[in-house]
Amino acid sequence: MTAETLPAAASADRLSDMLHRCGALKNGSVSNVAVDSSRATILSRITRLRLSYMDETSGAPSTLILKTALPERIGTPNWDAGRQEVAFYDNVAAKMPVGLVPRCFEAKWEADTRAWHLLLEDLTDSHEIATAWPLPPSTEQCERVVCARARLHAQWWDDARLGTTVGAWLPTGDSQLEAFSAVVTRFFDRVGDLLPSHRRDLYRRLIDRGPELNKRYHSHRDMTIVQGDAHYCLLPKDGGDDIRFFDWDCWRIDVGTDDLAYMIALHWYPDRRNILERPLLDLYHATLTACGVTGYDRRSLEADYRLSVLWQIATPVWQSNANIPPVIWWNNLERIMLAVDDLGCRDLLS
Repeated sequence: MTAETLPAAASADRLSDMLHRCGALKNGSVSNVAVDSSRATILSRITRLRLSYMDETSGAPSTLILKTALPERIGTPNWDAGRQEVAFYDNVAAKMPVGLVPRCFEAKWEADTRAWHLLLEDLTDSHEIATAWPLPPSTEQCERVVCARARLHAQWWDDARLGTTVGAWLPTGDSQLEAFSAVVTRFFDRVGDLLPSHRRDLYRRLIDRGPELNKRYHSHRDMTIVQGDAHYCLLPKDGGDDIRFFDWDCWRIDVGTDDLAYMIALHWYPDRRNILERPLLDLYHATLTACGVTGYDRRSLEADYRLSVLWQIATPVWQSNANIPPVIWWNNLERIMLAVDDLGCRDLLS
């Protein structure tokens, strides 16, 4: 990516205006923008920008992360990538204390073109992803991540703004189950006999029992902001607690255990999950309590976690529908089905 092909959002004049507006640049202006690195993920492009300034620039960032849509992914059915993440930084992160998520300098989404971008704090020098995918984090890293996630959940636990000025509750008619049923039918056709009859039956039973299971959600109790795509995070290289969560395109109001089930049950094989699952749930609950969450006992957490694991069988289906590569959704499908069996989640459908 050359200077001539930089998106308009990364022009020197544009960045100068943006940094002045958010107070990150007191004086002077951006004189030049260079690309340090650029890489494509499945749904977006991550570009590290290096900024040069004219005149006084005390405290102005020397680098920024520009996150943009992949042109070939725009218009993917049932996937408005970027829209939710922009809404998160505009409506949720802006109301949070500093930390736990990267600072966002600008978040834009264009309804007519579906083009979007984020200009984010660059944490490359101070933070790192724990492991190379698909390796799980170490035990010590998992403990730090779970504590940080509990602190984030506690910040929004049963907050009065949920569903009013922050996020929205799903309608009580459970119309999302109809949409999911149609996607499941297409998924069955796509995978053919790769999905055995007992797993097809599990999806049908989940849809049939969905309205009853969703009573937990519609109680609107013990709810928080969940990330949805709770897989990766940035860990400080110095080993401290300044953990930052990124990729917020799937955030919503829901039970906090959805993030735990996504992190643990969807992504870990049985041996590791059987060793760490219960201790991490204990640690999560203890951290919630230490952060002031009351009236949510360990048994309630266990019940929510099992239900979250059961609902996670929907994730590979949605991923397949969005043309996520099979190396991701197929392995997620196999792992989550093993977790459902280990935790006796089929009993929730009886």
